[in-house]
Amino acid sequence: MKPRHKRAILIGIGLLLLAGAAMLILNALNSNIALYITPTDVVQGKAPRNQVFRIGGMVKEDSLKRDGLVVHFVMTDLVNDVPVTYQGILPDLFKPGKGAVIQGKLGAGGDFVASEVLAKHDENYMPPEAQAALDQSKKSESAAKP
Repeated sequence: MKPRHKRAILIGIGLLLLAGAAMLILNALNSNIALYITPTDVVQGKAPRNQVFRIGGMVKEDSLKRDGLVVHFVMTDLVNDVPVTYQGILPDLFKPGKGAVIQGKLGAGGDFVASEVLAKHDENYMPPEAQAALDQSKKSESAAKP
């Protein structure tokens, strides 16, 4: 076999190994990605089924109900509301009327089953996506009023 053929085979094997490694990395990243969805997107049916995603917005006032370690509350973007169920201990900063980001999946009944609750840590901080959704909701709400 000529040296040129050996070199071509080695390059081909190297490219196959590189492609295999890239596929494994992309597969691992894809399974760990959580999309960001607003409550309006969930109500409109744009939320993925059987896939983990995040909802951001405000915890609706007077919606927090506790049943042992199971907590029920409503996330809102001031236009639409999504009921959320979470089993576990909530962060200390989690309060009605404050911003939060909730990670989980849509349940069979259309409510959101949370696996992780992230409360905003500062009075002035809100995730950029949640802030944009709230601003857009306020604009559409003010445009709808005569």
